[in-house]
Amino acid sequence: MEPRLRETIRYTIRRSSLGTVLVAATERGLCALLIGEDRAELESDLARRFSQYEIVRDDAALPSIAARAVRLVESDVADGDGELPLDLQGTQFQRNVWQLLRRIPPGCTTTYTDLARRLGSPRAVRAVASACAANPVAIIVPCHRVVRRDGGLAGYRWGIERKRILLEREREAGAAARG
Repeated sequence: MEPRLRETIRYTIRRSSLGTVLVAATERGLCALLIGEDRAELESDLARRFSQYEIVRDDAALPSIAARAVRLVESDVADGDGELPLDLQGTQFQRNVWQLLRRIPPGCTTTYTDLARRLGSPRAVRAVASACAANPVAIIVPCHRVVRRDGGLAGYRWGIERKRILLEREREAGAAARG
C-alpha cells in the first residue's frame, strides 16, 4: 500500500502491565499499537514504520483511542476491538495474513505453516512469519496466537515473555468462562 504523503500520524504513550504502550492513529483510525520498555525505541520504531508521514506526539488528541487500546492490552479481549477504527497499512500479503490472524479466537493457537496453507501458499511459511513480525498493532492483530508446530512459543515481535503472558491470560479467561 502506498503511503499517503505528508499525512499526519498522532501518537501518545501510556503504561500498561506489559510495559510501555505507544498508540498512534491517522484520521482514519489506529495505525500502530507498539509495546516495549523504552519510550525512545518505540518512537524510533514508529518513525521507521511511517517514515513518509508527519509524526506528532499529541497526548490530548487520542484519549479515547488510547484508553481503549490500553484496555485491550490489559485484558486481551481482541474480539471486543470492533469499536476501534483501524488504518492498517501493509502489503496485500501482510493484510491477508493479519486478517487471518484476527479470525483466531482467544485461547486458540495456530502455526505459521497452517496460516500459509490457509492463504493458499503452503511454501510461504517464512513470508507469513515476516508478516507477523511486521504487525503494527499488537493484540488487535493477535500474532501472539501463532506457535511452532510442536506447540512451543516461537519468536514474538513484542517479546516472548509478553507472548506467554497473553496466551496464559486467554487460557485463564477461557477456563473461567467455561467453569
